[in-house]
Amino acid sequence: MPKRMLIDAARPEETRVVVADGAQLEDYDVALASRPQIRGNIYLAKVVRVEASLQAAFVDYGHEKHGFLSFTEIHPDYFQIPVADREAIVARDSELARQEAEADELDDDDPEDLDAADTGEELSADSGEDDEDQIAEGDNRSERPRRRLSRRRSEKQRRAELYRNYRIQEVIRNGQLILVQATKEQRGSKGAVFSSYISLPGRYTVLMPNTAHGGGVSRKIGSPDDRKRLRKVVKDLEVAEGMSVILRTVAKGRTRAEIRRDFDYVVSLWSDIREKTLNSVGASLVHHENDLVKRAVRDMYQSDVSEVMVAGEEAYRRAKDITKVLSPSKARHVKLYRGDLPF
Repeated sequence: MPKRMLIDAARPEETRVVVADGAQLEDYDVALASRPQIRGNIYLAKVVRVEASLQAAFVDYGHEKHGFLSFTEIHPDYFQIPVADREAIVARDSELARQEAEADELDDDDPEDLDAADTGEELSADSGEDDEDQIAEGDNRSERPRRRLSRRRSEKQRRAELYRNYRIQEVIRNGQLILVQATKEQRGSKGAVFSSYISLPGRYTVLMPNTAHGGGVSRKIGSPDDRKRLRKVVKDLEVAEGMSVILRTVAKGRTRAEIRRDFDYVVSLWSDIREKTLNSVGASLVHHENDLVKRAVRDMYQSDVSEVMVAGEEAYRRAKDITKVLSPSKARHVKLYRGDLPF
């Protein structure tokens, strides 16, 4: 039975999204106005306190409680140091990432080694775990995947090495404005956590507009043939200098045209964010990632969904607009629901 997506956004206090095939619930999400989520949102924030003991800064992003920004999550572009020194940091970071990417491509050429190394053993970007501990747990793996694990380092580990000649109190000042993205929600007495390394997800791509390396193909795509094809697609995207892009797992099996359209969408989104940032004054919200209607269309509206019914005219327009951008041929299947609620 064909799947349908039902979006109930008729009431401002709550938005609900359901994907079902008529007999079975496939997916469900809800957003409450009383519990707004900020993870993924992008803010122009002001540094209000630099903590040398923590090697971190606290930032005002327009909320009552200040956010937390670790030194390793501050892009060198914001360092108050000579331009040549900033460029040297970025260049060194890009070179290390390039070497690791080349090592990954060599491993991808060997299906046996790829399978051995892609069973969940590799390090995540924010795991914070030690490489040697990870390797020690996999004594039955081949030597080549072990070497790859020892080569791969998290972004945080690499930045810590690159920044080792600096202290946050020497390069960041109170009152400085920094464009940041929320990576963790506020919890209890702890404020939200931020990074100045921006990540913009599309349906098939993730654009990292101020990271000049690290792009490629999701490690969850294990087939060597799929990875080779998608690597070629990434190279053909002609990513601008200073940016990088990752193809998400759902990009597997998608056409070059579909991926290109999605890539153009996130690039356009970044352009809008930059323009809004330039026109902003002081701490303010620049991009709202957690619009459930847009996220649902972007992430849940796949080829097996035959119809999207939306209750609420404003939500219907948002759903229709983003569908026209991401999948123009499917826009006619997004319809305004005028009946009684619930569906």
